[in-house]
Amino acid sequence: MKNVLVVYYTQSGQLEEISKNITKPLELDSNVEVTYYKIEMENEFPFPWSKDAFFNAFPESFLQIPSKIVSPSNEVLSKKYDLVLLAYQVWYLSPCIPFNSFLKSNYATTLLIDTPVVTIIGCRNMWVMAQEKVKMLLKGLNSKLVGNIALVDRNINHISVITIVEWMFTGVKKKYLGIFPRPGVSEKDILESSKFGEVINKQLKLNDFENLQEKLVAKDAVEIRPFLVEMDKKANKMFKMWANTIVSKEKYRKHLLKAFNIYLLVAIWLISPIVYILHLLLYPIKFAKIRKEKVYYKGV
Repeated sequence: MKNVLVVYYTQSGQLEEISKNITKPLELDSNVEVTYYKIEMENEFPFPWSKDAFFNAFPESFLQIPSKIVSPSNEVLSKKYDLVLLAYQVWYLSPCIPFNSFLKSNYATTLLIDTPVVTIIGCRNMWVMAQEKVKMLLKGLNSKLVGNIALVDRNINHISVITIVEWMFTGVKKKYLGIFPRPGVSEKDILESSKFGEVINKQLKLNDFENLQEKLVAKDAVEIRPFLVEMDKKANKMFKMWANTIVSKEKYRKHLLKAFNIYLLVAIWLISPIVYILHLLLYPIKFAKIRKEKVYYKGV
């Protein structure tokens, strides 16, 4: 009997749906027992978000400052797992606060030490730098990252900005104004994600995860868009300055968060298109570097 643990955090339910579609082939295997652990906070974040709550989460989210989580059940903590699937959201280019808080808790040390791990990301589109941060945390826990699946909103960047904001602040996943596409990961991608579970289950039976990521990538588990990688890196530098300033000047936090809100609007609607044009112009010059980065970020 193989024991598999699925750790996840979700607000809208999307990541739970993704996780359970991926684990369908494992659930159907009589030789595999799947245990689920939903991360819960002592002080939960709201969904739908209020504008104030959303921006107030920025500094601690980006700087990966943990908060207190509710203890997993004894059933979860009492087992030794052959594989752990870690499903997380991305907040402000970092792993979301609940997931980060779990990875920095004693519970993660107990559950993940010397254990193969597959990460599952459900987000709008920029995730590569958040995954780099997760890699560092997993390394510190002495767990082995053997696979990564990143499911994203495939719509163009600015369309997905509009639809995700409407979803976050209303809690309703629908076609905004009746003309925009539904926000988030498409239903088709969610339903088809069971194909990743088939690959994982096969390697689990063989006790061999050496080439798991290569096989997941062959099933389109990861798509790398070079422009978004470039934006992710540039935004991380700016977010770091903003987050450190806000945390160090707590007295002015409310005012600084309002200024950050304005900066974010300018970055998305003005700076981002300029960077995209420059990216296209410089693409031939950076081709070798971009190709190398694509290979790296598709791996583990």
